[in-house]
Amino acid sequence: MTDKSNKRIDPSDFRVPPGKKVKLKDWPTHVKPAYATKEQYKEILEDHIQKMSSLQELLYASGRYALLLIFQGMDSAGKDGAIRHVMSGINPEGCQVFSFKQPSAEEQKHDFLWRTTCRLPERGMIGIFNRSYYEEVLVVRVHPEILRNEGLSEELRGEKTIWKERYRSIVDSEDHLYRNGTRTVKFFLHLSKEEQRKRFLARIDDTEKNWKLSLADIQERKYWKDYTEAYEDCLHQTSTHHAPWYVVPADDKENARLIVSRIVLDALSELKLSYPKTTAMRHTELLSIRKLLEK
Repeated sequence: MTDKSNKRIDPSDFRVPPGKKVKLKDWPTHVKPAYATKEQYKEILEDHIQKMSSLQELLYASGRYALLLIFQGMDSAGKDGAIRHVMSGINPEGCQVFSFKQPSAEEQKHDFLWRTTCRLPERGMIGIFNRSYYEEVLVVRVHPEILRNEGLSEELRGEKTIWKERYRSIVDSEDHLYRNGTRTVKFFLHLSKEEQRKRFLARIDDTEKNWKLSLADIQERKYWKDYTEAYEDCLHQTSTHHAPWYVVPADDKENARLIVSRIVLDALSELKLSYPKTTAMRHTELLSIRKLLEK
């Protein structure tokens, strides 16, 4: 099957260059879609999924690298849907998905990276974080009362230093992962406030999605500007060559999934994976196994 999206989806269009200051108003929430019809969308996505599935088998067999995919975004940006659709063809044995909500009492007793470090993918695996340690420089920054409840001493949570220090901890951690075989790709699903309003209204009308909406979600809309500023600083401070951020236009869910799948496919392709070569000793062993089976 031919990938008809190659000429339309260029991952570099969405990648945040290292050190670049970010103003989200300059990054679109909607772009010309990479598909003309729903049928073409399904065809392109299926093509991406089949290719990712083949590369995931190579990743698992070689056991040399791990791939960590991080999804962040405002409520209803489409994180769950992107993960569900894009990774639908991946062998469950080679993929792990973790969703991080409010930290537990035990997790708050550790450094802010501890609970996610425990869930990092092993080599040969794809790990997916639906929200992540980045919540500690996003929602915690917008709601400083959360920080006060984390048990840190006052000198360790100074407003002038804590965010820069946490950015440094994150970048250092992601560099460490890179040096040990884990490739990190980060997606910010960039949703407009108006599109979020429409999706919230749709959840009210759909009885199967009522459970997804709460008054707390509506209250958070009051902090839209604060979240925007927090994301802008975070993207600027933590998009690196080894662990890039991609700002994915998310007003069109289908197109966002195609962009994400193209980026994941490229990330796997860049690893130049191959099946383990059979050594002379292993070849001899296989011949012995053949003889046993043929008896």
